[in-house]
Order: sequence, then structure tokens, then C-alpha cells
Amino acid sequence: MLKTLKDLFDALRPPEAADSAQNQQHLLQLATAVLLVEVMRADPELGAAERRAVIAALRDKFALADDEIERLLELAEQTARTATDYFSFTSRINERFEMVQKLRMIEHMWRVAYADGTLSAHENHLMRKVADLLYIPHGAYVHAKMRAQQAAEG
Repeated sequence: MLKTLKDLFDALRPPEAADSAQNQQHLLQLATAVLLVEVMRADPELGAAERRAVIAALRDKFALADDEIERLLELAEQTARTATDYFSFTSRINERFEMVQKLRMIEHMWRVAYADGTLSAHENHLMRKVADLLYIPHGAYVHAKMRAQQAAEG
């Protein structure tokens, strides 16, 4: 019984600042990875090119080792399968990313969408929805799309 009470008090106690900052960073990485995975999953023909694009985006956004990226990607795929909305992920990104970082993320998402050389209607719809949730201005959204499309073409 004493152990149960101690567990309860420990759960109510606020986390230490360092632990909280590290946890917040992990949650931000997961939110970013889930949105990238969602673009990958929006294509009915899941291929290796999209997975490589997701890994490249995570490598660019976060300084992670290859095994950490693989673990993050695996967790993101599991989380994406059970997610019911995008708001919980985009709200975390809105809290922590400046507009420049969000624009870079949208460009990475476009690169995932264009990785296989085609853009499906589902990918296009998802991109518009996420861009709206991230408060991306339409002009910046279009420019990010154009940059990703040019990168995919050559």
C-alpha cells in the first residue's frame, strides 16, 4: 500500500525541467515523424522511395543517429495507424517551430509526396489540410510545393 501511495505522489509531482525538455523534444520529433509518415501512407502504393524521403527529412530536421531514426520511424508508423486526427501533432509543432521551420517541414512533406514521381489526390488533400493546421500562408505553401517538385524532377 505504501508503494502505491508513493507511486501516486510521484505521478502528481511535476517532472524535472531537464526531463521535461527532453520529453518535449521527443514528442516534437514524434509529431514531425507522424506527419511525414502520414504523407507516405496517403499513397496507395507504398514504396522505398517515400521511406527514404521520410528518413532524409528526419535526418535534416533532427540530429539523430541512424538507429534512432529507425526507432522513431517505427514508433511514428505505429502512432499514425492509431491516430484519430492531426491536430495533436500540428499543435505541438505550432508550439515549438518558427514559421521558417514549419515551411521547411512542409517542403519535406512535399518531397515525400513526390518521391515516387506522382502526386495522388490523397497526398494533395493531406498536404493542404496539414498546411492549414500549421498556419502556412498559401503563397509559401505553393513555393514549397514547387521547390519539392523541381527537386523530384531533377
